[in-house]
Amino acid sequence: MLEYFFQCPYCWEEISMLLDRSVSETYIEDCEICCNPMQVSTVFEHNELVNFEVRNIEQ
Repeated sequence: MLEYFFQCPYCWEEISMLLDRSVSETYIEDCEICCNPMQVSTVFEHNELVNFEVRNIEQ
C-alpha cells in the first residue's frame, strides 16, 4: 500500500488515501473532510505510481 497526499477538488483541503500498488483503477470515494464524492484514477507500473488524478464528479 502507498499513502498518497492530494487536495480535495471540492474543499481544497489536503487529504491522504491508501492506494493498492497492485491495481490500476478508477473508482468513487468520498472526501474524508467535506464528504463530497471524488473520482479517483490511479495507474501503477511495476508497483510504482505513474499517474494519479482526482476530479469532482459534478463536472
